[in-house]
Amino acid sequence: MSTKHNLIAPRTTGEWQAADSQHYLHPFTDFKQLAAQGSRIITSADGVYLRDSEGHRILDGMAGLWCVNLGYGRRELAEAAYNQMLELPYYNSFFKSAHPPAIELASLLAEVTPPQFSRVFYAGSGSEANDTIVRMVRRYWDLCGEPGRHTIISRENAYHGSTMAAASLGGMRPMHEQGGLPIPGIVHIEQPYWYENAGDLAPEEYGIKAARRLAEKIEELGPKNVAAFIGEPVQGAGGVIVPPPTYWPEIQRICDHYGILLIADEVICGFGRLGSWFGSQHFGFRPDIMTLAKGITSGYQPLGAVMVGDRMAEVLIEKGGEFHHGYTYSGHPVACAVAIRNIRILRDEGIVERVRTDTGPYLQQRWRELAEHPLVGEARGIGFIGALELVADKATRRFFPKRGDVGTICRDHCFANGLVMRAVRDTMIISPPLIMERAHIDELIEKAWRCLDLTARDLTNA
Repeated sequence: MSTKHNLIAPRTTGEWQAADSQHYLHPFTDFKQLAAQGSRIITSADGVYLRDSEGHRILDGMAGLWCVNLGYGRRELAEAAYNQMLELPYYNSFFKSAHPPAIELASLLAEVTPPQFSRVFYAGSGSEANDTIVRMVRRYWDLCGEPGRHTIISRENAYHGSTMAAASLGGMRPMHEQGGLPIPGIVHIEQPYWYENAGDLAPEEYGIKAARRLAEKIEELGPKNVAAFIGEPVQGAGGVIVPPPTYWPEIQRICDHYGILLIADEVICGFGRLGSWFGSQHFGFRPDIMTLAKGITSGYQPLGAVMVGDRMAEVLIEKGGEFHHGYTYSGHPVACAVAIRNIRILRDEGIVERVRTDTGPYLQQRWRELAEHPLVGEARGIGFIGALELVADKATRRFFPKRGDVGTICRDHCFANGLVMRAVRDTMIISPPLIMERAHIDELIEKAWRCLDLTARDLTNA
């Protein structure tokens, strides 16, 4: 397959930035501020590196947006898309129709997901998948003869997407302040953020305490009014919040006790990020529903999915009646073809196992060395995901007065020094491609330490 293309004429960085400012409204962006500063123009990528319009090579510590698990430039994924476009570039799944890529991917997902899952509903993104579960969960309880079970419980600072229902499921206040969110029937409890919320409690004690906020909320609402609880195994965009080991077993016990559905948002954690195929497997809980996206195609095509557990699927099928929900691009054949090839590569090359037994432990070992830096209060992570808490005082876990300013300084130093590392307030986070080797990890740590030093220098000179 030829790699040459003539669709986009070359421009200088300044020309790209001017056109961008005039025509392109970016997601999660202060438009006025970006127009004044100008965008970074990323022009190409290979393996674990990006290249910008000035020719700088940048180590991608975020795998795009938590998604490029196989790294950039995998010819097999490009060829899967190309070949499928020639065979069947599009057809919908409405009107009693299906096509081989969607069916084949559904079968493959049933193989790699936990045993309670044998059916999938397709969407175009993680946001659409999480919108879908709001409709599907409520439909399930209607068919069970319990329409009062309407409310879904989520967590503060969770991120489940930015569409109306998904943003409501998320617990991010700045998102809720725009657009009158959350929508009715969605409430939030404390996130299991030991570093900020635990006080003097040990992680194991705090894990139980944070989980029991769910039971308290169920009792407050009335058990017969609660449909489900949703959580990311590790909260990603909320700052890589790794729950204590006692947290998820207690959440599982509470959901079982009250008979509510347990939903795992695996959009970030799925497909090897934690060293297991899915985050729920790492923490040992049994969701009734899983939402998937990002790593399902390594970001090469937009695709989301809802894995529907047998408990739910049997009711949805046996009770009958139309489920009035779906998308034009549900099960898009090109996206499904890429996902099939992506999952087979993850499996056949043993990438998930390598993250679990080799590169993941090595990354975590090196990552925790950063806790020795004067700015770092905690270095935490699992597998190929990590966070650094930048604090004013390590001994007392005291944050900086205006949270977010220091993280922004550090993030900008990272870009200037050839590293993508994201800032969530003053928490620096990583989620690298799963194909990183030990030499790449050493480079990431060396660059991260340098940027921490530069940040500390700026704070001293301020």
